[in-house]
Amino acid sequence: MSKIQSLNISETKGVQKTPVESVKLVNDFGIEGDAHAGKWHRQVSLLATESIQKMKDQGLDVDSGDFAENITTEGIELTSISVGDVVTVNGVDLIISQLGKTCHHRCAVFYAAGDCVMPREGIFAVVRGNDKISVGDEVTLTRKTGFSVAVITLSDKGSKGERVDETGPAVVKLLEDNLNVAFTRTEILADEQAKLEETLKYYADLQKYDLVVTNGSTGVSPRDIAPDATLNVIDKRIPGFEEAMRAESMKVTDRAMISRAVVGARKNTMIVNVPGSPKGAIENLQVILKTIPHCIEKLQGSKEDCAR
Repeated sequence: MSKIQSLNISETKGVQKTPVESVKLVNDFGIEGDAHAGKWHRQVSLLATESIQKMKDQGLDVDSGDFAENITTEGIELTSISVGDVVTVNGVDLIISQLGKTCHHRCAVFYAAGDCVMPREGIFAVVRGNDKISVGDEVTLTRKTGFSVAVITLSDKGSKGERVDETGPAVVKLLEDNLNVAFTRTEILADEQAKLEETLKYYADLQKYDLVVTNGSTGVSPRDIAPDATLNVIDKRIPGFEEAMRAESMKVTDRAMISRAVVGARKNTMIVNVPGSPKGAIENLQVILKTIPHCIEKLQGSKEDCAR
């Protein structure tokens, strides 16, 4: 039986956590009283005791909570988990939202433990449900049945908080209403090509998302960089999607000819550029929505025939 080996909390971030016997999970927030709880995508962190044992085998004097994980599991292969998978404890679902993490500097955890396995083998989740969980509780894993989706809004003003993002939420709603979505992550970036390229690689290579949709920065203005960044990172271009979106937009405005939106794939991840206006983004996506699942499945090795 897979189970909780330890539960750990702290009042501040970047420090080792203290083991406790039980905690209260709060829906879409995290663990009550823990510094990492909040309205974001890393509400709860998990690490396998098997990963901690690897550090012990290297001679480090470490134990549960020393890597700042909230939940230390036993008997479940966390390193094989995908974004969108669900870990369930006492009726509360923890939807996996991130694999590992990027440490930009060495925190107190690293210096206290001598190394940190969390960036390599830890995972993060959002909470769906409310209840108390305790050490020894059974843990079950359910593989995702839908798609993991990232929606990236490109906006210089939006990235600085000078403009409310309306397009990102509209895209998320459309996708969640029409596709089988296991988990959605959103972010807002400035119109910086290098940063977008880095972010697309992160979602495709490290997080292994099924679908990434960027909105904005698809035209010919000096700061319009989404197509350029996308072309630099994709392995395959899928022009049929681009042509279908532009053809549909041309029925509304001849300015659709200015769009340079690109659709392609990097490894197993489909990447789609759409316009920055809510109306334009939705119009474009509605044209291709029904074909997106089949495209992703083919990218990921489906043997199903494309012919109708």
